[in-house]
Amino acid sequence: MARAGGITNAVNVGIAVQADWENREFISHISLNVRRLFDFLVQFEATTKSKLASLNEKLDVLERRLEQLEVQVANASANPSLFAT
Repeated sequence: MARAGGITNAVNVGIAVQADWENREFISHISLNVRRLFDFLVQFEATTKSKLASLNEKLDVLERRLEQLEVQVANASANPSLFAT
């Protein structure tokens, strides 16, 4: 009987060890995927900031050009005689 109990105990330990390894492997996969997600988000943020900065510069240029055109149109509207031939 004692021997059967020892075998059962060894089997239980083996099952526990196997379950522990499976849990560790699962946690390792989760950790790796979280790390990959974090790396992606950091890269995405950097890329997005760069692209938004570039678009902001282009928008600033367009806004300045629009302001110049508005002034020119206002001047032309105020002085229609400039266009009379």
